[in-house]
Amino acid sequence: MRAHHYRITVEHTANPKGTDELHAPLVFEATNHDEVLAIVDRAQANSGFSSDEAAQLAMGLKLLGEVMLKHRDDPLFEDLRVPYRAFIGKVKARNAGAEPK
Repeated sequence: MRAHHYRITVEHTANPKGTDELHAPLVFEATNHDEVLAIVDRAQANSGFSSDEAAQLAMGLKLLGEVMLKHRDDPLFEDLRVPYRAFIGKVKARNAGAEPK
């Protein structure tokens, strides 16, 4: 399968305990059949959420969706497939400025 390749870095920048204790950065590789950064751009422009919230939502959904796609026969995802697709449809409609079908 042809895919876009990404290196994702998550940095812990503040601790709610008020201490300097921060987790080391998490860095991992991911692939996706979609151009994820373009999807994040559209979400940031059209979702109605703040830029950071739109990025969180878009990235979270795309990362989860790709794992579900790669493991489509895994029973772990069975109960999530139909609601996930419906939710993605609503997100796409919002980002396109239209009502979901």
